Amino acid sequence: MSRKPRIVFAGTPEFAVPSLRVLSGIKPTLVLSQPDRPSGRGRSVKASPIKQLALDMGVRVEQPETLLDKNLARQWGSKPDLLIVVAYGLLLPKWMLSWPRLGCVNIHASLLPRWRGAAPIQYAILAGDDVTGITIMKMQECLDVGSVCGQSVLNIGAQETAGELHDRLAALGADVLDEILPDLLRGGIKGKAQDEKSATYAPKITKADSAIDWGLSAKDIERRVRAFNPWPISDSLLSDGRRLRIWQAKALSSRVSTAPGSVIMAERSGIDVATGEGILRILRVQEPSGNVMSVEAYLAAHPLKGAAFGGK
Repeated sequence: MSRKPRIVFAGTPEFAVPSLRVLSGIKPTLVLSQPDRPSGRGRSVKASPIKQLALDMGVRVEQPETLLDKNLARQWGSKPDLLIVVAYGLLLPKWMLSWPRLGCVNIHASLLPRWRGAAPIQYAILAGDDVTGITIMKMQECLDVGSVCGQSVLNIGAQETAGELHDRLAALGADVLDEILPDLLRGGIKGKAQDEKSATYAPKITKADSAIDWGLSAKDIERRVRAFNPWPISDSLLSDGRRLRIWQAKALSSRVSTAPGSVIMAERSGIDVATGEGILRILRVQEPSGNVMSVEAYLAAHPLKGAAFGGK
């Protein structure tokens, strides 16, 4: 391509930031991001991380509430060569998928077709997967079904949280984009079709998913604690009505005959709780509206003698 490529980038959260940074040398002609939203405890209206970075780069930003209006293309200027989508948060309508000369590509945080959908990072941990990765695919009307242009594998750490894995995958996504971008702009990557028989789905995580079912195995609960850190954070009521958010825990292989939710031991090394199979050792906790703290610090002011988890 003899002229400077015209790239439009669509993204919103922190996950998309490394990928937009990769384009700093080319400088996109336009960045799309979701409208500013209230966030944080004060609910003050804030620009998205992508909007902030784009403005720092001197790139025009548009924040439509919806993409249904075909007239948006005229407002945004000349037809782009390529549209790159990373965690944008809005579904692209048919007109937009055919708008760029070379089409649209999406950076997805899994090894498609495994974990299509909104929460691939969390579901990889919940399922106990040993590996995950990044897929760059050509976008189609159906969600996450496009042909694969590039992939890279990443091992999942034994105690890695969703937040930690998120950051590593965001960086990996930028690396893969940087590697294949020249070929994408030449139109030289046809892509490989996904195996529909191998597809799995990762629906959106909600706050309701945070409640711990102590009848599950300790290993399953540990995965949930990791998958829901930093949001929505696994939590449970104690029999006396206290609520605890659990930020870190470890499954122990010890056998137990006590009822699930029973506190077996509460010492500085951890709070050991009986589960449906094995023991869960809780290591870091948080009271509602309080600070995250070690179990040792919590127990200094809140003894758990005779308590049990799973209260209502």
